[in-house]
Amino acid sequence: MKNMLHCSYHIAVPTAFFQNEELNIPATMQHILYLQKQGVSSVLVCGSTGEQHSLTLEEKLQLIEAIEHMDLLEDFEILFGVASIRQKEALLLAQAVNRTTKIAGALVGFPPYILPSQQEAKKYMYALASIIAKPIILYNNPKRTGFDLAIDSVNELIQIPQVIGLKEAGDYHRIAQVILSETPFDFYAGGEINLPEKVAAGFTRLSSIGGNLYPKEIEEWFQTLLHGEKQEFLQQSALDDVLHGNVLPALKKAISEKEQIAMGVTRAPLGNE
Repeated sequence: MKNMLHCSYHIAVPTAFFQNEELNIPATMQHILYLQKQGVSSVLVCGSTGEQHSLTLEEKLQLIEAIEHMDLLEDFEILFGVASIRQKEALLLAQAVNRTTKIAGALVGFPPYILPSQQEAKKYMYALASIIAKPIILYNNPKRTGFDLAIDSVNELIQIPQVIGLKEAGDYHRIAQVILSETPFDFYAGGEINLPEKVAAGFTRLSSIGGNLYPKEIEEWFQTLLHGEKQEFLQQSALDDVLHGNVLPALKKAISEKEQIAMGVTRAPLGNE
C-alpha cells in the first residue's frame, strides 16, 4: 500500500528575493503562513514557480532549514521540489528533504538542458528514490527542461513504491496511456490553464499557480470541476492578466500588493524590461 499525500490541491509558491536577487527567506515563509491562515492545507516550495533552477544547492538547503523551524499546523503538507542539472546535487537535496520532519513529500523533476536519455533519466530517478522514503510525484515538464519522459518510462517508474503521482506539464492527453494497477495513483495538473479539459482527461489533483492570489476560490472551482460541473472561474479575467505573459514577475508583484509582503524581484533575465 502506497503512502499517499492527503491534499488534492496545493499551491506552488514563488521564492522571494531581495532587490539584489539574494534569497529572502523571511518573505517566502511569510507568504506560506499567509496561505495557511487562509485555510490552505498544502504548498509546493522550490518548484518551477519557485524559480527552482536559479537556486543554488545551498539556497535550497537554507529553505529546507527555514521550513523545519516554521510554526505550521500539524496536518499542513509541504512538498519540496527536488531536481538539479547534476545528479550529485539532487541526491544531497534528497537527503535533506528526507531528513526533515516538516516536508511531507517531494516533486522530483528531471535535469534541464543536458537532455539525458530515457535510461539515464530512469537511473537518476531510481537513485533519488533510494534516498527519499516519502511520497514522490514525478514531474515531467518538457517545455522547461527539454526532456520528455516517455510513457514507457513513466509506466516503469510508477512501480517504485514511493511514486504516488505524475505532474504532467507536457501533452496532457497522454495520461490515458499510463498503465495503472489497483494501487491509488494521482495525476497533477500544473496550473490553471486548460484545467477543465485536464480534469475531463483524468487529472485528479492540482498544483496551482493562481491559488497564490485566490487560494480558496481556486480550490472551490477545482472541486466543482472534479464533481463534473462545468463552471468558469469567476475571477478568470483577473487571473488571465497574471498567468498570460511573463508570469512570475506579475505574480510576485500581485502577491506583494495583496499581502503587503516584499516578494521582490525575479532573477534576471526574468523580469528584464
